[in-house]
Amino acid sequence: MRSLRADDGQATVELVALLPLLGLVVALVWQVTLAGAAVWLSGGAARAAARAVALGADPLRAARTALPRRFERGLRVRREPDGGVALVVRIPAALGGGTVGAVTTRARFAEQR
Repeated sequence: MRSLRADDGQATVELVALLPLLGLVVALVWQVTLAGAAVWLSGGAARAAARAVALGADPLRAARTALPRRFERGLRVRREPDGGVALVVRIPAALGGGTVGAVTTRARFAEQR
């Protein structure tokens, strides 16, 4: 007959105890990735909107075209007095479907004639 020792199953208990922490770390890393993507993509979308303004086209439509759908929610484009644009992109939450903040990016192109 097998004798039971006090530490049998200890590794399993420790693993189960660490799983929520591992899940939290993965969620935080994913959130940081989404924030970085929002910053990166907002630059391209701001440049697209600025080009649209310089050419006399719709800057909101140009910005929406440059962004993935997930980042379009809450998108705002504002024309600046110097002829440029300011673009606000919301950072989507990794969990829950809300937002955790916003990124504002500015771009300007000389008017094309």
